[in-house]
Amino acid sequence: MAADCRMYEAKFPEVDDVVMVQVKNIAEMGAYVSLLEYNNIEGMILLSELSRRRIRSISSLIKVGRQEPVMVLRVDKEKGYIDLSKRRVSEEDVAACEERYNKSKMVHSIMRHVASTTDADLEDLYVHVGWPLYKRFGHAFEGFKQMVANADEILKTLTKEVKETDPETGKEAVKQVPAMTPDVQYALIKDIRRRMTPQPLKIRADIELKCFQYDGVLHIQDAMRKGEKAGSEECPVKIKLVAPPLYVLTTQTLDKDLGIAALEAAIQAASDEIEKHKGKLLVKEAPRAVSERDDRLLAEKLEKLDAANREVDGDEDSEEEEDEGMGDIDVEAGPALSEP
Repeated sequence: MAADCRMYEAKFPEVDDVVMVQVKNIAEMGAYVSLLEYNNIEGMILLSELSRRRIRSISSLIKVGRQEPVMVLRVDKEKGYIDLSKRRVSEEDVAACEERYNKSKMVHSIMRHVASTTDADLEDLYVHVGWPLYKRFGHAFEGFKQMVANADEILKTLTKEVKETDPETGKEAVKQVPAMTPDVQYALIKDIRRRMTPQPLKIRADIELKCFQYDGVLHIQDAMRKGEKAGSEECPVKIKLVAPPLYVLTTQTLDKDLGIAALEAAIQAASDEIEKHKGKLLVKEAPRAVSERDDRLLAEKLEKLDAANREVDGDEDSEEEEDEGMGDIDVEAGPALSEP
């Protein structure tokens, strides 16, 4: 039973394809690599194909263990030789290769997990499920995305042929059956939904909000309300004070562009309102998608500021208590003389 398999139906890439490789070894002639999308078959980046510029140090251009997008120059399918180039890959090629590889890696991870947990054959799973989805959708990843909400519609199109012998006549007949058994189907749908159900993105912007007019604090509060009202049901906007004059705007959405647009509208609404009262809004960090780490760091910062504020309040209380406790001392009598 196959424990691993190439990601695509073709056993070898075509000339001029840009593929993702991992550097295994660096030799005098160039670098030996594994083609990650083709079940780690070996290829070689020739020394002359590492860079357009004069090479002073190979280690500055390529390192063992690093993943690199490279272009296929020659493929000898009989001998298994694959010559590759790093220097011929454009920035657009790199972006397209990385996007495709990340999708393929996700599909491969799901397929391997399903095969290992159900004792299904990985290559058989690719033959009857993965590769047909690549043909139909351009990439199996897009097929998996549709299966999140509409699995039955796609699964009924995935079939395979099996030979059955008629017990009465003894004749063999070919029959179309579902590509997967019910337990494999269940495992696949469960894993796809667990990993590929869209997660809301957190969008954030950092601003400074100032108003030195009479009742400036109230004008700032009005500006914050106007900003929050600019949000929508899909992208509700929240504005929090970090420490005057710094404020943070946040929203959550499945659509990054929609979230950024919502925060931009909120910033404009708040800016228009504060400028009516001769205040000013300054964008410190434009709206952007933030990671869980960024969000955690902000939460920690707010928590520290809150704790610091509580400590200040506590200090003020203690000072007042100390002042009240000095009532029995005659402060006008002067300092006590020390005994000789």
